[in-house]
Amino acid sequence: MNQPELFSKKEIFDGEEIEVFYRKARIPVDPEEGLDLSKMEGIAATAHGFCAKFNQRTYKTQDGIICEQDVPVTMRDGTVIYTDIYRPEGQTNIPCLVSWSYYGKRPGDGMSEWQVMGVPPGTISTMSKFESPDPGFWCHHGYAVANVDPRGCGHSEGDINLFGTQDALDGYDFIEWVARQHWCNGKVGMSGNSCVAMTQYRIAAQQPPHLTCIAPWEATVDIYRESLYEGGVPALSFNEFIVASLTGPNLVDDLVANGRKYPLMNKYWEDKIPNFKNIKIPVYATASYSHFHLHGSFDAFRKVRSTRKWMRAHREQEWPDLYNPGNIEDLKRYFDRYLKNIHNGWEMTSRYRIEVMDAFDCDYRTNRAEKEFPLARTQYQRLYLDASNGSLSKEPMTNVSKVSYDSQTGQVNFDITFEEDTEITGYMYLRLWVEAEEHNEIDMFVTIKKLDEDGSWLPTYILGEPHPGTWGKMRVSHRALDPKLSTKFEPVQSHLKEEKLSKGEIVPVDIAIVPSSKVWHKGQQLSVEVAGRYIREGWFEPLAWETDNKGKHIIHTGGQYDSFLQIPVIPPKYKTKSGYVYR
Repeated sequence: MNQPELFSKKEIFDGEEIEVFYRKARIPVDPEEGLDLSKMEGIAATAHGFCAKFNQRTYKTQDGIICEQDVPVTMRDGTVIYTDIYRPEGQTNIPCLVSWSYYGKRPGDGMSEWQVMGVPPGTISTMSKFESPDPGFWCHHGYAVANVDPRGCGHSEGDINLFGTQDALDGYDFIEWVARQHWCNGKVGMSGNSCVAMTQYRIAAQQPPHLTCIAPWEATVDIYRESLYEGGVPALSFNEFIVASLTGPNLVDDLVANGRKYPLMNKYWEDKIPNFKNIKIPVYATASYSHFHLHGSFDAFRKVRSTRKWMRAHREQEWPDLYNPGNIEDLKRYFDRYLKNIHNGWEMTSRYRIEVMDAFDCDYRTNRAEKEFPLARTQYQRLYLDASNGSLSKEPMTNVSKVSYDSQTGQVNFDITFEEDTEITGYMYLRLWVEAEEHNEIDMFVTIKKLDEDGSWLPTYILGEPHPGTWGKMRVSHRALDPKLSTKFEPVQSHLKEEKLSKGEIVPVDIAIVPSSKVWHKGQQLSVEVAGRYIREGWFEPLAWETDNKGKHIIHTGGQYDSFLQIPVIPPKYKTKSGYVYR
């Protein structure tokens, strides 16, 4: 694929001038031709960023719902953006739900069926924006829904600013505008998952007065640490897929080009991290143990300052979870409480509801009520690696040993068999003492797997496919930690410098493992898998990593090389002498 032409701008981030690269946004598809993906080039062959024909009008979409289409809204600097507003016909004094993302505000236009993976046909109306609240439901329950094309998207003026302060300020301006509309009761909420969740935290951090509550379901919040350079390993292909998909009249903030120019943390990347302490309104968040938004979902939720916040953690992929009818009704109770002031008992909802996974599509516990995360009753245990036999042990190894694997094709495993049922819920982390046999860099991919009594893999399923397992990644030259962000249960890399390895050098690295919740039954095994690549085949998302691996990686254990896995063990809430256990 040809490299896009780049355009340079000098921009100010927290008082520092930085050169930022942009590329031209994708030219809109001719709406008369519909969504013929065969006519779209390369990685941008996707319905993401579909731009419907500009057509200002007010019309009835179905019984009881009207749409004000391509309504102009002027930002504080004079830039005009456009929105489609769906609302129940004839109703006033109603709240508004805002969907703010870059993928096109009317993707259903020209499509006979609006469908997403894992969601049965007919579930979502063609009024719905991708990953967003469906007007086909909400308007029938007394809500307006505003589908917005932010700055530079679709027909909106300006250049697309991805997840930065400019985008958040525009969100502030839009919310204050929509709250003043004659039909609005002055209360505005935000809803949606993935990108539509990521923007909610950033806009909420600007504290628009009429933003009453948010529902960010699955949200990456640190685009550098959680997406482009997770663990320090470059992962630019997915972001290329996203940036190349965006449609608009001008330029788009090129995350990929900027990722190559700025491979370490700087003010440009920091500008894309929300100021969580400013978020004090109600928050209802979700997190999937099986999806790449996982870390951000928990991290954001822990950091927001709101005293009214709720989290639901689950195994399912984000789209089936978003449109599950039970979850929609649950969300409606939340919005009814804060956007309509209906006293429906929402406050009695547990602050954390977690699924404890078992195997395949079975969960050991569903929506178990908890008061905090990590759980206060967590007992942290260390399982020490023994390279001589590939085992994990509760006691430190005295004998020094080492094991190696081919960084391109190999992997090593360290296993332990549980002697009793064991629940692991929370953050794990892995300390390894590592050496590169013939190179100055190591990229490692860690997976925590569950095995049965015979050593066969017991995966969990997502969209009907086996998920590789709970994960962590590490580029060893990025091993330096940030002491302010790191905790006793989660090491956080600073990404401020590179420390290449010298020949024969053995260094410790602390690898963060994303949060999870799973039960191991008596006789089942926990396996730590370490490789130089992410081991997953055939997944539909274009995830890939630009590794810098050569030769063999060596893991040292025992003695001064205290390689271990720290696990958060959750004891039963109640256990009798006769053996009855309640979790």
